[in-house]
Amino acid sequence: MIALARRQPLLAAAAALVVLQLGLALLAPWVAPHDPMAQSIVQRLKGPSGAHWLGTDQFGRDTLSRILHGYRGSLLVSGSAVTIALLLGGALGLVAAYYRGWTERIVMRAMDILFAFPLMLLAIGVIAILGPQAWTTAIAIAVVYTPIFARLLRGPALVIVESDYVVGAKAVGASDARILLRHILPNLASVILVQASLLLSAAILVEASLSFLGLGTQPPQPSLGLMLSEGRNFLLLSPWSAIFAGFAILLMSFGFNLLGDALRDTLDPRLKAAS
Repeated sequence: MIALARRQPLLAAAAALVVLQLGLALLAPWVAPHDPMAQSIVQRLKGPSGAHWLGTDQFGRDTLSRILHGYRGSLLVSGSAVTIALLLGGALGLVAAYYRGWTERIVMRAMDILFAFPLMLLAIGVIAILGPQAWTTAIAIAVVYTPIFARLLRGPALVIVESDYVVGAKAVGASDARILLRHILPNLASVILVQASLLLSAAILVEASLSFLGLGTQPPQPSLGLMLSEGRNFLLLSPWSAIFAGFAILLMSFGFNLLGDALRDTLDPRLKAAS
């Protein structure tokens, strides 16, 4: 880790920030000082203090504890959405690049249809059909990001399909599945890693936006977007819940975005050559 910090300080800092937040999310039940859903009318709308480090909300619930558990929910929804989009969109992009012809036309035109819808409008439409829940939010974000992965992987896959080792694998009778999984997919690992990190950062913001609108995680479950929505009604009385929830969203999204940028600078051969 020390060697990495010396060679790639930006990547090391981004990785440390992401790992810290992941650790807090995973250990939330043990590190949270209070029950995130325990109410105390006497302690409602209090500012930061020794008993409640980040204050309390309108129901007297501990803000720090709800933020830590909100990290879990946000990362679970966003991570699931990006994983589903990667598997589905990546598979469609590889199939389109490998088989070409009508397969490519049908797949990519279907992706163009999804691209025609504004991101939030499409996500809200999916949730309107399935109902507002955490898992439907993950599906909605996955639908939105599927065409992004399909287009992203199709481009470089078109070049790899024409390479000598892929042509040689076809000549010796290797199956299509083996060629796709053993010869094409591994060469897209850096592209997938960078784009997944960047889209995870965006997915966190989308999940928070949907929860802010009341279409994501439903109360009383902790959610950073929901905390921000509830806290805006008490900004003049006690702004702490909204401020800290908004900062948590910013910090989490910033961490993954910084990690994606650092990975791109590290793995992109064109940037290496330029430096």
